[in-house]
Amino acid sequence: MDLKQRLRADLTTAMKTRDELRTATLRMALSAVAKEEVAGKAARTLTDDEVLRVLTREAKRRREAAEAFDGGGRPELASRERAEGLVLAGYLPASLADDELTALVEAAIATVGASSPRDLGQVMRAATGTAAGRADGARVAAEVRRQLAER
Repeated sequence: MDLKQRLRADLTTAMKTRDELRTATLRMALSAVAKEEVAGKAARTLTDDEVLRVLTREAKRRREAAEAFDGGGRPELASRERAEGLVLAGYLPASLADDELTALVEAAIATVGASSPRDLGQVMRAATGTAAGRADGARVAAEVRRQLAER
């Protein structure tokens, strides 16, 4: 069963159990997937990796919205966004631990042969490909900058 089918099956289950939060979140996720499928010149079916990217993007939107609601003094809306983010997190791969991210960036630096902060772009290309979906780009960039500054 691919990821999109799993989302649909879980949506059906959530509707049957009258889980309003999960139902709304999964509908939103499937809507984002459908929108991505028809974007561009021709409609297509997304692969699991592409669906994963859409879910990662939606989870990031939920985190950012929660922060904005907190900043605006709307804790009830922030908690709703966080709850939706947790539902989406159940479909994403486990996040990289700090030591795993450090090792991944070290490997990317060794692969590229980087020796200074000027090589940031090359290292980022190598590291983000490996960390896709498991670490936020800002977190990867911060670790790359930290390690390149030490060289």
